[in-house]
Amino acid sequence: MTKNHFCTLVLLLSLAACAPQAQFAKTSAEMTTMREEVKASSARVLELQKRVDLDLKRLDMLEANIKGTVDAQKVMADYGAKSDQLTTDIQLLQGRLEENNYRIADLSQKLDDKSYKITELSAKLSELEAKVKTLASGVSTAATGQTATAADKDKQAAPKTIDPSDAYKQAKNDYDKGNFDLALAGFQNYIAQFPDSSQEDKAQYWVGECYYSKKEFSKAIEAFAKVIKAYPKSDKVPGAKLKIGLCHLNEKNTARAKEFLNRVIKEHPGTTEAEIAKDRLQKITK
Repeated sequence: MTKNHFCTLVLLLSLAACAPQAQFAKTSAEMTTMREEVKASSARVLELQKRVDLDLKRLDMLEANIKGTVDAQKVMADYGAKSDQLTTDIQLLQGRLEENNYRIADLSQKLDDKSYKITELSAKLSELEAKVKTLASGVSTAATGQTATAADKDKQAAPKTIDPSDAYKQAKNDYDKGNFDLALAGFQNYIAQFPDSSQEDKAQYWVGECYYSKKEFSKAIEAFAKVIKAYPKSDKVPGAKLKIGLCHLNEKNTARAKEFLNRVIKEHPGTTEAEIAKDRLQKITK
């Protein structure tokens, strides 16, 4: 293969790399916009919740002040209607938040895939540039051809790479099918192969779930504890704390179970995990 051929290959790969980089930038911009929308919607939800609480307090005061008067029922009906409307607004905003969070997660996985492909293309470019430099330094065409042939054989022997999102989905599918050993290996490989990816915290959480399903509660506690420590801002933190409490409960360590269940209720009020923790605490104390 001549130097011109190598230069042509380098040029083609360079052009190929531009496309995913442009898509990467576009997706990043979309995620930034969506995060701003989520932030604004969250603030709006908090504002509406405060208004509901304030109106309920006013309703209680008015009910006490005008109790027994002819207009009491009308005033209560008016405030009831306002509260219902505010509650509906909150539910709509929460629905939009959930939808946006889902879209952000999907875009994050796509960013992972594009970033991984860009890294692969960059590695190939570096390899070809090194070969071009070798040709420029006076290496014979025959020797270079032998080197290229050996490289082609190595490339054919190399295992097929997999995108981060596909690796994560495969592990999750194994978990959903009850193949916990396969799922555990899949999530652990994902964490090792794609460090700092957008789904790393979730993969670590599912490592804990795999151990929990296998009734290896001590290992599950270690895995869930890593979620809390390594990814404190992850939306999996409430679930990790809840599961640690349930692990202790399965190990008959009631004191530690109560400690973590109470933490979920105190530190993550209003979440599904907090409701589950309350239910479990009630059953423990009965």
